[in-house]
Amino acid sequence: MITALTERSVSVAGKPIFFAEAGAGPAVVMLHGGGPGASGVSNYSRNIDALAARFRVIVPDMPGYGRSVKRVDRHDPFGYLADMTRGLLDQLGVTTAHLVGNSYGGAAALRLALDTPHRVDKLVLMGPGGIGTTRGAPTAGLNSLLSYYGGDGPSRDKLEAFIRNYLVYDGASVPDELIDLRYQASIDPEVVANPPLRRPSGPLALRTLWRMDLTRDKRLRRLRTPTLVLWGRDDKVNKPAGGPLLLDTMPNAELVMTSRTGHWMQWERAELFNRLVNEFLGTPSVFDK
Repeated sequence: MITALTERSVSVAGKPIFFAEAGAGPAVVMLHGGGPGASGVSNYSRNIDALAARFRVIVPDMPGYGRSVKRVDRHDPFGYLADMTRGLLDQLGVTTAHLVGNSYGGAAALRLALDTPHRVDKLVLMGPGGIGTTRGAPTAGLNSLLSYYGGDGPSRDKLEAFIRNYLVYDGASVPDELIDLRYQASIDPEVVANPPLRRPSGPLALRTLWRMDLTRDKRLRRLRTPTLVLWGRDDKVNKPAGGPLLLDTMPNAELVMTSRTGHWMQWERAELFNRLVNEFLGTPSVFDK
């Protein structure tokens, strides 16, 4: 249950960014994933209260989703999301913050830390996007996600298949009401006209794909931000091999992988997630940034 949420929008680079917030203390910005119909509060519905007991929790709708601006930069999507998130922090007068990112939001959080490490205290990345994406074929879950607006267009059946078959380990655990809400959000005319997450195309597609693979960014090996990587061993959207890859690449990373867990760890394993994140963010780091 989420209580005492404050909701409003601010203008970032002349575009509306909607966010909800709760709690007080060090700022924690929670960036949601890129599945159809996603939004900040729905993505973190089982986590906000637990973190707001100790932190100022800021939960935006990412550009392209919810009540925020619907268009994104197709040539450098993660860079654009990082810039807009940083702009949100500027509007709120937040100099530094912890960043928590799931999937698409994890890629945005990591890119923000790579571009401006002095703005990020700690990182929590759950099955983040942009990890080894140019190495091997896309997963079945990612193909399902990227094809949602193609073919015959969006449908509730398509969305239900993605959520129950790929987003979580136990598809039966997802209530019909959640799928209904996400479907309605996914068919917003602005979203259908400009799907926020789709395959790069055109003459710059290859360059865009390489830019979106953050493991090819040479700065990753030098990023000293304390980072907790969380990954479901049964993730069918982003390959679980990305967890050990980040652990081996980032100098101050820790990795927790869980069994019987899919791509939506913060929802499926909420109690464990909340405990791990509270402990990680609330404890002085053993690393020197």
